[in-house]
Amino acid sequence: MRSRKKRLNENRERQRRLKQVINSSSLSHTMAAIGTCCSTLPARSNLRTSWLSIRTVPHRRTYPGKQVLQRKFGIRAEINFVNVEEAKKLTADDGYVIVDVRDKSQFDRAHIKSCYHVPLFIQNEDNDLGTIIKRTVHNNFSGLFFGLPFTKPNPEFVQSVKAQFSPQTKLLLVCQEGLRSAAAADKLEKAGFENIACITSGLQSVKPGTFESVGSGELQDAGKAGLVQIQGKISAVLGTVLICAYLFITLFPDQAEKLLQMVPSS
Repeated sequence: MRSRKKRLNENRERQRRLKQVINSSSLSHTMAAIGTCCSTLPARSNLRTSWLSIRTVPHRRTYPGKQVLQRKFGIRAEINFVNVEEAKKLTADDGYVIVDVRDKSQFDRAHIKSCYHVPLFIQNEDNDLGTIIKRTVHNNFSGLFFGLPFTKPNPEFVQSVKAQFSPQTKLLLVCQEGLRSAAAADKLEKAGFENIACITSGLQSVKPGTFESVGSGELQDAGKAGLVQIQGKISAVLGTVLICAYLFITLFPDQAEKLLQMVPSS
């Protein structure tokens, strides 16, 4: 008899706690503190990102003096990270449109033919004192040695993409190293675009001839500029000369000795 009474009391306690959870206003207080009614939880698997969307909305039923909330779950768009071969297949077979998000200087050096150019960063020509100092330091180091332009985020990036494509358009975003395209994909995914793909390592991993390109150089070399590139060419020439000299001395020692004897002594 006591055990039965004990089980009844336990069931009543569970029901009471369940009612407290349902009727508790802590959810609405928490959502008000956060200041949002929608949250997303990312899940990554096999270089693919999907999103579980959780929305808190008023319940259809209303009770006097109480606000009843319910949660709705749904799967949002995903960002597909692919390699070069997979990217080419997406454009050739699946109808993906290529959007190049690099800055103008890299785009002009080399870009995929028939792609769209919507830069994630644009040239920073602001003339406030802080920007002038930063631009001077940048141009004397990164700009001089690596040929990198002084840029700032493009405030019209998302709007520019929206003006050219619908949210259902399949977009393949490309940049030089893969970082800017990932950042651009995140912005567009939040703006409602549903089919987005990025090349994991960027155009620097694209071998010549993979895509039909336009420009003075190859896609994989479009990020190279400045004194580092010139120094690299000089080093390559000097290395070639030294290797040829070493082979000549090794294979033709007599002729090499005669040439050395012809050199006037100081």
